[in-house]
Parts: sequence; structure tokens; C-alpha cells
Amino acid sequence: MIAEKIQNLIEKAAKKTFPQIQLAEIQTEVPEEKSHGHYTTNLSMILAKKIGQNPLEIAETLKKEILKIEPGLFEKIEVLSPGFLNFFLKKEVFISELRKILAEKEKYGSKKKKEGKTIIIDYSSPNIAKPFGIGHLRSTIIGQALANIYRVLGFRVVGDNHLGDWGTQFGKLIFAIKEWGNPKEVAKNPIKELNNLYVKFHREAEKKPELEEKGRQWFKKLEAGDEEAKKIWQKCVKWTLEEFERIYKLLEIKIDLALGESFYQPMVKEIITEALKKKVAKESQGAIIISFPKDALPPFMIKKSDGATLYSTRDLATIKYRLKRFKPFKVIYEVGADQTLHFKQLFWAVELLGWAKREKFFHVAHGLMRLESGKMKTRKGETILLEDVLKEVINRARKIVEVKNPNLNQKEKERISQVVGIGAIKYSDLSQHYSKDIIFDWGKILNLEGNSGPYLQYAFARSRGILKKARIKELKNVQLSDLKDERELALLRSLSWFPEVIEKAGKTYSPNLIANFLFKLTKNFNVFYESLPVLKAKGELKKARLALVLATGQVIKNGLSLLGIKTLEKI
Repeated sequence: MIAEKIQNLIEKAAKKTFPQIQLAEIQTEVPEEKSHGHYTTNLSMILAKKIGQNPLEIAETLKKEILKIEPGLFEKIEVLSPGFLNFFLKKEVFISELRKILAEKEKYGSKKKKEGKTIIIDYSSPNIAKPFGIGHLRSTIIGQALANIYRVLGFRVVGDNHLGDWGTQFGKLIFAIKEWGNPKEVAKNPIKELNNLYVKFHREAEKKPELEEKGRQWFKKLEAGDEEAKKIWQKCVKWTLEEFERIYKLLEIKIDLALGESFYQPMVKEIITEALKKKVAKESQGAIIISFPKDALPPFMIKKSDGATLYSTRDLATIKYRLKRFKPFKVIYEVGADQTLHFKQLFWAVELLGWAKREKFFHVAHGLMRLESGKMKTRKGETILLEDVLKEVINRARKIVEVKNPNLNQKEKERISQVVGIGAIKYSDLSQHYSKDIIFDWGKILNLEGNSGPYLQYAFARSRGILKKARIKELKNVQLSDLKDERELALLRSLSWFPEVIEKAGKTYSPNLIANFLFKLTKNFNVFYESLPVLKAKGELKKARLALVLATGQVIKNGLSLLGIKTLEKI
């Protein structure tokens, strides 16, 4: 990475000129203003605060030392008030990166494997016996994008679909099935009927609060291994998993592991015993809780007063199992922001138990998908089914394909519509920071122009179209020094940032950085090919511009692949 090379140079220069100072990680940024160079750092101002020296003088000292170490890398290094160091790289640096893209192809942006560095990502995690709603989309596709990013960065990744297949809600559902369920109707359309029964239970419970206790009793029976309860529960799990697999296949989601909460249930007794033995947990009004130092967080209940366990207990068992089996470097939970308190309590409880430091865990707290009327609530029947949304977006994409390519056969139209439609819905989410709440809006999700998945897919298809017309699949020994126009150089610079963006996306758990990069790259590409001739250029210049087209298409494809979005040779 170019940025990494510059950071190493700055670090060497700083250590030589200011050996007494303990340096943190050196940061460089791509400045917004082109006049401020290709990269910039504010290290001089940081050092100035530590040693009480003028930041401009520090910057000048660093500049001289950097140019001594590496004189051939920069056109110039500029010192800008109040102490910025702005780096202007030689064109050859970016041309070298272009050659790297052409050589490495789909591996461009990848890093060597990090031995012994396993990252577990807990994502998707829908609830059994409930339909796959649009609200589940965020965790599923953000989690998959993160898994893709960390694999490219060299980590061993274990994606874990922690299914919600245990808890009091199953007691309520079992009661509802027995009380109001029609076996034939349930068997015919299980998920719809199970959801209707779940919604009915809560409507009835508002009028008859005693039903809540009946639900709790049935869950206690399930926990105790009651055969009737277990049989009903197993059917609910089987039916639901069949629906989930259909949705995952449509979204092209591939998760390595799928262990439900029920898998960890046999381990919870041991967890409670350990917590009590270590005096981390204590009894309180018949329940068992974990309290935190100075009451910094509310107590964390791991056993109810009626003897039932909670998902907090099963989450502790899950962590203990993961730590023992995978010995992870990091565990990431891609779960909604409404669970923030729970994860703060969970991670701290793990530290109090002496299993691992809190820093090993991170909660990617995504904002919620909301209706204009507020949060979607399954128990009130307000969920928008994800499958309905996916079908609708594919149908709308089909209309665009019909207009753009009416001569395609039906099979091609179906394939392209699915790739474009699924790409559109994924990109509309992944192009926004995970912490942002999203109001469910058909118009925005199905906008297939501008900053959208189809816009990027179309740019890739156009790059392939240009190469097809030129009858070029691979370019070797191209004279790239002919690239001199500012529009060519802007595109060249944009391409070189890709590995840095992947690195930053991984560090900040932010796939949207890759989406934003691809959109800017595509805009630069559009300016380039709309204003400069490629196929009509002459000699070596034509080959050089074709190399730019080939490299741009490759980077767009690599970037979209990280987001779980397919590319097409034609749209």
C-alpha cells in the first residue's frame, strides 16, 4: 500500500529526529483539496504538543529527513500552516500500482494470511418460527461483507449464524399452536401460520394477561425435556430453516456455522455454577445476577427466579465455547443497536469471569430498519417480509433490463434482473454507515440510478464492452508513461487507494467505506471515458487507456465482490 509506505517513511524520520518521543500509529489521509497533495499528515502538530516546539519547524525537519531516506518517491513535499506535511507523489508510483492491478487481478487488495489470527463474526441470527423480515437484512449483509473484508485482509474468518431457537417465546408459540393451531393449515404454510399464531398470542394476552404465565410454563416444560413440547419445537425449527435457506440462497449468503441457542443450553448450568463459585454472580430475590463494579451497568440476570435461564446465560455459554474451540483474535457481533446494553454487560461479565478481556469483543451496532410509523414489531404483525421485498426489487429491475436490452432471451433477462435487483438492495444498505437508522422506503431502496449498485454494475459492464470492442482481454508490456491527461491521472490515483480503503473498512467495521470508494472511482471512470477517446486513440496511448479501463473494471469487480454484489458482462 502506498499509504503504508509513506507512514513507514514518516516513522523512520520521526524516530531519527525525535528519538525521545514515543510514537503512536502514524496516520495519513487523502486530502479533500487536490492542491494539498496526494497524502497528508498532521504528525508535526502532535509532536509539537509533546515537545513544545513550533509545528512548522518540526514539519520542515521531518521533510528533510524523509527526502534523505527516499528521494525518488516524491515530486515534492510541502509544509503547510499550521504544520501539515503534504506529499506529492511521482506519476511512476501510481503507474506501478496500475501494473500491480493488471498482474494481481482478483487478488488485488488482498493481504498475506495472518497466522493464528481468527475472527469470529456473529451475524444474521434470525429467530426460529418467525418470517425472515426486512429488519433481518442489515445484520445478514453487513455481517457477510465484514466476513469478506477480513478474509481479504488475511484473517481466518468463522461466520456464525447464532439462531434464536430457544427462549420463552417458544413456550408462547407452543401454547398458541395447541390452543388455536390448525395442523393442516400450519403444515401447508408453516411460517405464515406460525407467525399468525405468535401475533394472536400477544393480542389475546393483552386481554388475558394470565396467558403469559401459560407461555412460561410451556417453555419450562421444553427446558425440562417434555416430549410433546420438544416435538412441536423441532417441527418449528425444521420448517423455519427450510425458509431461511431459500432466502440465503437468493441473497448468496454463505455462513460457515449455524448453531442455535439450544446448542448451548446444556452448558448453562455449568456457567451459572462457575459464576457463583467465582463470586462473580450472586442470588437476588430468587434470581441469579452478575453485578458490575460501582454499579456502572445494571445487573446482568443469568437465571430467573422461576429457575428458567435467559439468552444472556446462553450468550455466556456461546462465548466460552467459541473461546475454547476457535481461540479467536477477535469476536464481532453484528447485531442491532437496541442490544447495546446487553453486549456491554455480556463483554464485561466475560472479563469478570476471567475468560478474556473486553477488548477482544466488538458490537457492530447497526441502526434499525424502521417503518415510517416506527420500529417493526413481529408480535404485532408489522414485519415487511424480506422475500416479498426481494421479489419486488427483482421485478422492478426486470423492467429496466427490458428497456435496455429487449433482445435478450428470457433466461438472460431473469438472471440479469436477479443480479441487478439483489445488488440494488444490498448496496442501498451497505453504502450507509452501519450505525445509521434506515427508514424503509421503496423509492430509495429501488432507486436504480445515481449512487446505487446498478450504477456500479453498469460501469463494470461498460468497461467490459469497451475491451470486447477492442478485442483485448489482457495487456502486457504497455507503455503507460503516455498517461498524462489530468482525467487519466485522477483515475489512476483513485485506483491506487483501493487496498487502503479495505484496510480502513476492516479497522472501523465499515463496509460503507468500500461502497463510497467505488462510487467515487466510477464517477472518475465515467469522466475519463466520456471525455477522452479510448478505442479511437492511437498506438501506445490506446493501449495505455485500455489498461486503465481493464484495471478500473477489475477494481470495481473486486470491491463489489467484498460487498457481496455480483458483476455482469452486460446489462
